[in-house]
Amino acid sequence: MMEPTEIKRGHSVLQLFAASLLFLVLASRGYGQQVTGKLGSADATTTIDGKQIPPPPPKFGGVIKESAKESTPWWPPRIVPPKGAPNVLLIMTDDQGYGVPGTFGGVIPTPALGRIAAAGLRYTQFHSTALCSPTRAALITGRNHHSVGFGVIGELSTGYPGYDSVIGPESATIGEILKENGYATSWFGKNHNTPGFQYSSTAGPFEQWPSGMGFQYFYGFMGGETDQWEPYLFRDHTQVYPWVGKPGYNLTTDLADDAITYLRDLNAAAPDKPFFVYYVPGGSHSPHQPSQEWIDKFKGKFDMGYEKMRDEIFANQKRLGVIPPDTTLTPWPDGQADYGGAKLPRWDSLNAVEKKMYAREAEVFAAYTAYTDHEIGRVIQEVQDLGKLDNTLIIYIDGDNGTSAEGSIYGTFNQMTAYNGIINEPAVNAVRAMDLLHYDDWGSEQTYPHMTVAWSWAFDTPFKWTKQVASHFGGTRQGLAISWPGHIKDVGAIRTQFHHVIDIVPTILEAAGIQAPDTVNGIKQKPIEGVSMLYTFDAANASAASKRDTQYFEMVGNRAIYHDGWVAATTPPAPSWELGTGTMPALDNYHWELYNIAQDYSEYNDLATKMPDKLKEMQGLFLQEAAKYQVLPLDNSGFVRLLTARPSAVAGKTVFTYTGENVGIPVGNAPSILDKDYTITADVTIPDGGAEGMIATLGGRFGGYGLYLSRSFNWWYHERFFRRLGFGLVFLGLLLAWLTKSSRLYRLGQAMLILGVLWVVVVFCVGFLGIGRGKPIFLYNMLDLQRFKWEGSSLSAGKHTITFDFKYDGPGPGKGGTGVLSVDGKEVDRKKIEHTVPLLMAIDETFDIGNDTRTGVDDLEYRLPFRFTGTINNLTYKLGPEQMSAEDKKAAAEMLARAHD
Repeated sequence: MMEPTEIKRGHSVLQLFAASLLFLVLASRGYGQQVTGKLGSADATTTIDGKQIPPPPPKFGGVIKESAKESTPWWPPRIVPPKGAPNVLLIMTDDQGYGVPGTFGGVIPTPALGRIAAAGLRYTQFHSTALCSPTRAALITGRNHHSVGFGVIGELSTGYPGYDSVIGPESATIGEILKENGYATSWFGKNHNTPGFQYSSTAGPFEQWPSGMGFQYFYGFMGGETDQWEPYLFRDHTQVYPWVGKPGYNLTTDLADDAITYLRDLNAAAPDKPFFVYYVPGGSHSPHQPSQEWIDKFKGKFDMGYEKMRDEIFANQKRLGVIPPDTTLTPWPDGQADYGGAKLPRWDSLNAVEKKMYAREAEVFAAYTAYTDHEIGRVIQEVQDLGKLDNTLIIYIDGDNGTSAEGSIYGTFNQMTAYNGIINEPAVNAVRAMDLLHYDDWGSEQTYPHMTVAWSWAFDTPFKWTKQVASHFGGTRQGLAISWPGHIKDVGAIRTQFHHVIDIVPTILEAAGIQAPDTVNGIKQKPIEGVSMLYTFDAANASAASKRDTQYFEMVGNRAIYHDGWVAATTPPAPSWELGTGTMPALDNYHWELYNIAQDYSEYNDLATKMPDKLKEMQGLFLQEAAKYQVLPLDNSGFVRLLTARPSAVAGKTVFTYTGENVGIPVGNAPSILDKDYTITADVTIPDGGAEGMIATLGGRFGGYGLYLSRSFNWWYHERFFRRLGFGLVFLGLLLAWLTKSSRLYRLGQAMLILGVLWVVVVFCVGFLGIGRGKPIFLYNMLDLQRFKWEGSSLSAGKHTITFDFKYDGPGPGKGGTGVLSVDGKEVDRKKIEHTVPLLMAIDETFDIGNDTRTGVDDLEYRLPFRFTGTINNLTYKLGPEQMSAEDKKAAAEMLARAHD
C-alpha cells in the first residue's frame, strides 16, 4: 500500500504531465508551433501561432501547496520564432532614383548593394510611393500608404482616414509582429512616421514613436532630414548630442557604429536570439554632407554634364541587363506638352562658371551616396563577422522614391533658401553668389546643400520625372537587391516581376514562418495588403508571372494604375521644382497617358489616343482601388493643406511663458514669429560679475534668431572678491611700511600699497563701465545670407528686463519690419530690416531656452554649448495676428511643404 506522501507526489507528477500534455496539444493546433526543452523548466521555449499577439499567458502548470517543499515550480516557456527563422536586415536609402547606384547602371559605385545583388537577386520592377514618409509607412506595415493614413507626408495631413498621418493600432508594423514572436527589433536612422505634433519627448504620446511601433531600440532622427554634422538626434525618447567633443563626427558613420555596437551587444547577451534591424540612413536626402575624404574621390567625375551622364547610365543599364535591350531613353524636358511644359537647361547652354558649380554639386551628391553605401557595407560585414550572415535575410532597397528635385534649377548652398521660395531671379542671385563662395566647402558643416534639378532628372534614367511624382516611374521605380544564403540558388540573377514596398512585410513573414496576426493588443487587424515575393527566390520561378497584378499610385492628385503589364498615368500639370502657386486643374481634367510596360519599359510610347477604351478601363480600375484603399477623397489642392488645423498642444496660443532652462523644444511646439508682430520679454537676474549665454533661440547657422548676452570675462568679474583682494593689498602694504624699518620690507610695503590702490581703482572702473560684461543682443539670421544685430550696453548685477519688440511691415510673407531692443524699459537699439524669413526658419533645429545646443545663429559670436550663466526668472512671447492673405497662405504652404518633404 502506497504512503499518502507518495500518493501526493504521484498526483503532482500526473498534474504536471497533464498540464504539459495540454500545452502541447494546444500548441499543435497553431501555425507551425514548436516546443523545445521540458515545459516548466527554465530553458523551455515555444513558438506561438501568432494569430493573437501578445499571446494569452499560459496556465501555470506546476503545483502550489502550503510549502515550497511540497510544491512544483513551473516557468512559462520563452517565446521564440520558428526554427530556421532568419535574422532580418532591412535597409533603405533616401532620395535615390533608379539610375543612381552602380549596381543598377549608375556612375556612383555602390559595392554594398552590389554585394547583396551578387549573393542574391536584383529586382528591376520594384516600386515606392514617390515620397518618403508614405513609402516608409507602407514598408513597415505591409499596407498601402493611404490605408495607414500616409496618403502624403504627415505635415500635409488632413482629417480623413487616408491622410491623417496616424498609423492606427489596427495596422501593426513588422516591428511589432516580429517582437511579439521573439525577435530583437531595432531601428537606425530616419523615422518620418511620427506626426510632427507628437515630437515632444516629454509630453508624448509615444504610440507612434518607434518604441510604440514595436521597435525595442531606436537611434536616429524623427523628421524627413537632418544635418549630418550636428544632427537632431534621439536615442529612444531622449535627444542626444554625440558630436560634442568629436571633431570630424558625421551621422552617416555614427549610425553604422551604433548598429554595429548594438549587434555585438545583442550577440553577447543573447547569441541565439534572432534580430530584425531596420537600417535607414539619411543618404542621399539633402543636406548632402559626406566627409571630405569621400568628396575628394569624385573630383572631376561629372565634368561631362548631366546629359552625357544620362547616356552613360543608359548604356550601363543595358549592359548589366537591368533594363530590357529594347528600352528607349525618354526625352529630356525641353518644354514639350508631353511634360506639361517642364523645361531644364541643356548642359551646353551653361557658362563655364555654372558648369563648374553644377559639377561640384554632383560630386558631393555622389560622394554622399557612395559614403552611405560604404557605411551600410560595414553593418553587413559585422553580420558576417559575427557568423550570422548565412542565416540572415538582407533586403536592400535603393531609395524611398526618385531622386529629389527640391534643390531648384540652380542648386543651393543652403536648402532653407529654396524651402523659403528663393528660387527665381532676382532674389536667387544672392544664393547663387553664396554658392560660389562655398564651392570649396560644399558639403561641409558650413553648408546645407542640394543640387540642381537637372542632375536629379538624369539620375532617374531611363524614366521621366523625379521624386514626388507618383504617376511616373521616375518618382517610384527603385533598385532592389535581396540575399538569403542557401535559399536563393541562382545568385546574381535578375527578377523582373512587378512589386511594391508593401510586399516586403509578407516576404519577411513567410521567410520567418510567421503569420500575420488577427489581433494585436486586442485590436482586430487590417489585412496585410502586400503579397510575398518569396516565390521569386526559386530559380524555377525566374520568369514566372508576378503575383502582384494590380497596384495604384497617388500623390497630391498625380495618379497612376498598374494592371497586368499596363499603366495609365496622369501628366503632372506643373513641375514640382517650380514650387508653382497657380491654379491646379480640376481632378477630372487631368491629361492621362497609357503605356504597355510589358513592351515599353521606360514609359516612352503613350498609347492613350490610340487605345481610348483601354485607357477608360484603367481609369475605372484606379477609382475602384482608390475606394478600396482610402485614397478618397482625392485632393489636388496640394500643399495648401499645410495650413490645415491639426492636434497640437500650442494650437491657437498667442502668449507663451517659460522659466529657467528648457532645451530641445520641437519647432512645432514653439512660438512662431514668422510674418507677424511679436514681443519677447526676458526677466533675468545677473550675478555679481555679470553673465553671458543664450536666453532664447530658434534655428541656427542656416536661419533663425537668438536673444542672448554676449560672452563675458567672468574670471575677472567676481567684483567682490577682486575688491577685497585690492583692499587687502592696500592694508598689507600700509602695515609693512608702518611697522618695518628695513629698507627692503619698507619698499615692498610701498609697492604693495601702490599696487593695491591701482587694483581697487581698476576694479571700480571696470565695474562702473561694465567692461567685459555680457551685453544684451538680439541677432536675426536671414538664411545665412545676411545677419542683423541689435545690441545694448553691459548689464550690471541684479534684476533686469530685456525686451525685443518687432513690428512687421505686412501683409504678405517675408516682409521687413522694425525691431527695438530695450533694457529695463529704456530703448537701447532700433533697426529696420527689409526682409524676414517668410516660411520656414528651421527643420532640424529646436527652440532652446537658457542654452544653445545645436548650431549657433552666428558662429563668430559664441561657441556651443552657450549656457546662460544668470537666471531666467520669466520669458514671455506675445504674438500678433498673422499678416498673410489667403493667396499668401496658399503660396507659402506650397513652398513650405517641400521643406517638410
